[in-house]
Amino acid sequence: MSLHPLFWHWWLVGLALMIVEAFLPGAFFLWMGISALIVGVVLWAAPGLGIVFQVALFAVVAIGSVLAWRRLRPQKNAQVAANGLNERSSLYTGRTFTLETPIVNGIGQVRVDDGQWRVAGPDLPAGSCVRVIAVEGATLRVEKAD
Repeated sequence: MSLHPLFWHWWLVGLALMIVEAFLPGAFFLWMGISALIVGVVLWAAPGLGIVFQVALFAVVAIGSVLAWRRLRPQKNAQVAANGLNERSSLYTGRTFTLETPIVNGIGQVRVDDGQWRVAGPDLPAGSCVRVIAVEGATLRVEKAD
């Protein structure tokens, strides 16, 4: 008994892999499913291809498509850095704020949006305008604003 899959067998395999992708997202099964669909289209156009060629074609297209996707997909870290996501403090560099409490011995506080931030800089009275020049952990490094 020999195995002779038809084009629609590959289409079913491709559809099944795409369904798996819906439950296990990550785009890996998506490209495997697309590869199976491509093999089905090739087999539909040339129905006499052997099983060895079909499996080899599936392997080449699947590996190639997964590698191409991994290389060409948008990088998450570049998007995060560009949006400032999870780096809210970096968005404050260059902004000007009014001191809530005076800077005494180099330490004070400013109100930023809906929260209080610790600031470090030259001693200044409360109500002074300061500009953020750097962020050091949870402390904003400030200077007197002109």
